[in-house]
Amino acid sequence: MTDKKAHLTVDGIDDPVELAIYPGTLGPDVVDVGPLTKQGLFTYDPGFVSTAACESKITFIDGANGVLLHGGYPIEELAEHSNHLEVCYLLLNGELPNQQELESFIEEIDANRSVDDSIAKLIASFARDAHPMSMLCSATAALAAQYHDNLDISEEQQRYNSAVNIIAKMPTLAAMCYRHSKGLAPIAPDTRLRYAENFLYMMSGEHVSETLARAMNRVFLLHADHEQNASTSTVRLAGSSGTNPYAAIAAGVATLWGPSHGGANEAVLNMLNEIGDESRIDEFVARAKDKDDPFRLMGFGHRVYKNFDPRSRVMKKCCDEVFSELGLEEDPLLKVAIRLEKIALEDDYFISKKLYPNVDFYSGILLKALGIPVELFTVIFATGRTPGWIAHWHEMLSEPYKIGRPRQLYTGSTKRSFVAMADR
Repeated sequence: MTDKKAHLTVDGIDDPVELAIYPGTLGPDVVDVGPLTKQGLFTYDPGFVSTAACESKITFIDGANGVLLHGGYPIEELAEHSNHLEVCYLLLNGELPNQQELESFIEEIDANRSVDDSIAKLIASFARDAHPMSMLCSATAALAAQYHDNLDISEEQQRYNSAVNIIAKMPTLAAMCYRHSKGLAPIAPDTRLRYAENFLYMMSGEHVSETLARAMNRVFLLHADHEQNASTSTVRLAGSSGTNPYAAIAAGVATLWGPSHGGANEAVLNMLNEIGDESRIDEFVARAKDKDDPFRLMGFGHRVYKNFDPRSRVMKKCCDEVFSELGLEEDPLLKVAIRLEKIALEDDYFISKKLYPNVDFYSGILLKALGIPVELFTVIFATGRTPGWIAHWHEMLSEPYKIGRPRQLYTGSTKRSFVAMADR
């Protein structure tokens, strides 16, 4: 309970409406607007940008100061000292595992990596030029058919088992989508390999260096969760109906597919290709500064972070390590990216508007360096984000919850009588 209150005065209502104010451990307090409905009022918040639709202990973001915490741990420390599966455990359990707990968790993941032949046949039924996200969305939803009859989402252990299962299988599905698009047979998971290393192996059939495996691990880790973004909110909303968790995750995949959400790093590569050469950078930077020109530099600034994206520093370090190992410093597209990065960090225009390179800028050029085609970028984003999606679903169902039901401001016609066809 809370002793802090807000009082809203509304024309036409005699007494102020009392609204409880609840504090979080970090971040803004929230005003409980529920009592407004008894007064015949709804709040109006397009895009839900000022609405807290849930209570969560998983992730905290302070966009003004460039802070991202998972379970209270800064993302920079997790990226430096942890690994993706350890962060998955943290998101699901709220605490970092000890050695025995982590080993047991990894064993569970390893035991669930494979997918049924029926899923392989489903992916094989797609046209080779189908977007990999359409395959991934369908394959994820198809898992619901396999794990439905004996799944009781009211049971905590069964929810947890589902979480482990989908985290384990998503890299396998992602690699299968890629292999099919290239006309290649799928490669079975190798449980001797670590999570990210195994993903790259299932993609190419080749074993990669420690540097490349570490970079892929950090790509997954840095995308593991990002609080109540569009896809996570979709998973929660779908899950609030009591639907199968795999169906809820498929809804998250579909939402992530949108270019305003998961397609940002793909947009970065498309932009770099449009610029094409270092000699044209000044031209495009000038266009970006021209408010009358529709051209935008992609991968700079962030809707949430009004300062530096804390993930971008880690991703930049990965880029430097991979470029050095692969000898890509002279790659024309990467040279364009490096020059753009330098301009954004030094030019007064970008600094004044806080248009710093974000995680999508660096992840785009990193994935290109790893040899991953642009059309697979969002699939990899979905693979990394799956632990966050399923953790939020699990958290929501662990406490009393309501089915999501946003309201609206209706501006259509008032009640009117039906008009016969002859009189229209």
